Amino acid sequence: MTSTPHHPDLRSQLETLATEAFRPELAEIDQLPTLDITRLMNGEDATVAAAVAERLPEIAAAIDAVAARMARGGRLVYAGAGTAGRLGVLDASECPPTFNTAPGQVVGLIAGGPDAMVTSIEGAEDSPELARADLDALALTADDTVVGVSASGRTPYAVGAVEYARSLGALTVGLACNRDSALAAAAEHGIEVVTGPELLTGSTRLKAGTAQKLVLNMLSTITMIRLGKTYGNLMVDVRASNEKLRARSRRIVALATGAADEDIERALTATDGEVKHAILVLLADVDGPTAARLLAESGGHLRAAMAAALG
Repeated sequence: MTSTPHHPDLRSQLETLATEAFRPELAEIDQLPTLDITRLMNGEDATVAAAVAERLPEIAAAIDAVAARMARGGRLVYAGAGTAGRLGVLDASECPPTFNTAPGQVVGLIAGGPDAMVTSIEGAEDSPELARADLDALALTADDTVVGVSASGRTPYAVGAVEYARSLGALTVGLACNRDSALAAAAEHGIEVVTGPELLTGSTRLKAGTAQKLVLNMLSTITMIRLGKTYGNLMVDVRASNEKLRARSRRIVALATGAADEDIERALTATDGEVKHAILVLLADVDGPTAARLLAESGGHLRAAMAAALG
């Protein structure tokens, strides 16, 4: 494990980062009425979407590259420390219920492991070796993508993950919230969403964290759209693992097909509850096994399977 950088050196590094800048005009924020502080904070948050908007071409290019790899069977791996790591784990954990991704298809790595989700793991973020070990445990391939996430853009764990993944031929994306970051420079696709100084000096769980959440939402959601996990804006690969999701499944089939309730129940029964298959059964007037075959042949893309059935 590498040693922690000498404190004066690290302090001088942090002082150059926009995300760490001190704002003297907010030095007496603790003296303000609560409503005034909420207005200040809300005004700060309102700037984040505009900062993300400036980076949309880079985000779109990264998504297309990720989708191409995942279409070949590759995985999407997020790697970060602290808040950035937690946001990656959150995004990864929401993909199976939302898009029916296979176990391990979208992975969130946080410096220090699962315990770091709720506890600060001393020194973990300073170790590029730890990132390499975490990636080695995944047996990374050239079809995989590693997205390093770090507000500062200098976190050794995130930078180390991207550098090691790139050396193995994997696709790499670096998401940072400062300009000219080491993380973006290390990655094939650098995305720098510059959110500026925080309301509380250096508290990058605020605007920087919000920006990271917005970009990760885009990366996973639009990649899944590209992979055929949706039909229009309907989540046709949703995994019906509880009563709420079973109700949502029936509603999605209804919205996609306009079919009567009894026909929807029949189609879902014939397809073991698979929403995408049930829609194809109803719209193309095929049986469950035929729907499964057509979808397999089309790589899971419902529109392509429909065209094949009706063509």
